[in-house]
Amino acid sequence: MKSLLSFTALLGTLAVSGLSGATSDTAMSAADSHFAMKAAAGGMAEVKLGQLALKNGSSQEVKTFAQMMVDDHTKANDQLKQLASKDNINLPTSLEAKDQATYDRLSKLQGADFDKAYIQDMVKDHKMDVSEFQKEANNGKHADIKGFASQTLPTLQHHLSMAQQAAAKLK
Repeated sequence: MKSLLSFTALLGTLAVSGLSGATSDTAMSAADSHFAMKAAAGGMAEVKLGQLALKNGSSQEVKTFAQMMVDDHTKANDQLKQLASKDNINLPTSLEAKDQATYDRLSKLQGADFDKAYIQDMVKDHKMDVSEFQKEANNGKHADIKGFASQTLPTLQHHLSMAQQAAAKLK
């Protein structure tokens, strides 16, 4: 199993030896690999937070949004796993520390307090997601990862819009 570090080192070796240019549309750059790792970690967090929202949320709007997060991000995570496996990229299997901290903080809340905090986090997170996916869609070098970003971007933009609408209603 290759770690991200060893994969990045391998890419550097290929670039030095002049082999990376021959397959620039399919070779995984360090930036593409980093994007895939972050997208997988973020998608996993969205699913876990959505599951928590289904349990701790009180408004139907939050529960509907949370179910959309679980469904859409599970689908996107599965697609990304398939792409990563083709290039022997090992994606994260547990939450990053910042996402675990968010989960832990939200898990102590219930009802309206949970709803507001969860939706605020979803607005903030999806603003960053849209930005990162737009950057990869525009600048990615690996055709499959770039395509994944382009294909997923409209869904994330929809999520952001829905989260912003919910936040306005919960104020």
